[in-house]
Amino acid sequence: MNALIKLELARALRNKKFLFFSVLYPAILFLIFSSSSGSNQKVDDTGQTVATYLMVSMASFGALTAVLMGNSERIAKERESGWVRQLRMTTLPGRGYVLAKTASAAVVSLPSIIVVFAAAAVIKQVRLDAWQWLALTGVIWAGSLVFAALGVALGYLASGDAVRPITMIVYFGLSILGGLWMPSTTFPKILQDIAKWLPTHAYAALGRAIEQSQAPSTTDIAILAGYFVLFAGGAAWLYRKDTLKA
Repeated sequence: MNALIKLELARALRNKKFLFFSVLYPAILFLIFSSSSGSNQKVDDTGQTVATYLMVSMASFGALTAVLMGNSERIAKERESGWVRQLRMTTLPGRGYVLAKTASAAVVSLPSIIVVFAAAAVIKQVRLDAWQWLALTGVIWAGSLVFAALGVALGYLASGDAVRPITMIVYFGLSILGGLWMPSTTFPKILQDIAKWLPTHAYAALGRAIEQSQAPSTTDIAILAGYFVLFAGGAAWLYRKDTLKA
């Protein structure tokens, strides 16, 4: 499995478009969105400055991009090309393939988080304690595994032609409705009620709690854990279904 992880990492690092959208694009969006606000301007109902609020949002968005967009399309294409079928003929267990995909995506997601944090600290003068930087990095990185599982499930759910539009709808829907692009408090009441139950909303809320030196909400942790079980269980079921069809 280690050899497959190395192969997946090498393929991801050679894909310049993927690296741009997963590593640099979130930091660029952070600078664009935060450029129109003053250094002390606060986001309503949060007590946070615009820069600190957007920093967590865009770091979460970058990790989401890396693990969701990267996994789903590659898996769907590999199923169509016969690569997954060839791997099943080796000694690699099925869970090894899924773990290799998840691990390689998680490794690529880490630079996207660090680049956003660096832009926030150097250009927007965001200042946090050392433990907060470390905790934010760990929480956002670990939380991205929820969406890595979703990426695997989508890769087995749709074919190579259909997976991109399906993934894009899920990707932008979760990002926007979950409050990663703008505070969910600006939404109509019905959308705010929906946003509270989305994994992206809970995902970003964990980071914002750390920024405010608060303990993460048990509700947000439970929501993320529930979605992880749902997505991972769905990915496992779809993988077994695909194996029986092969």
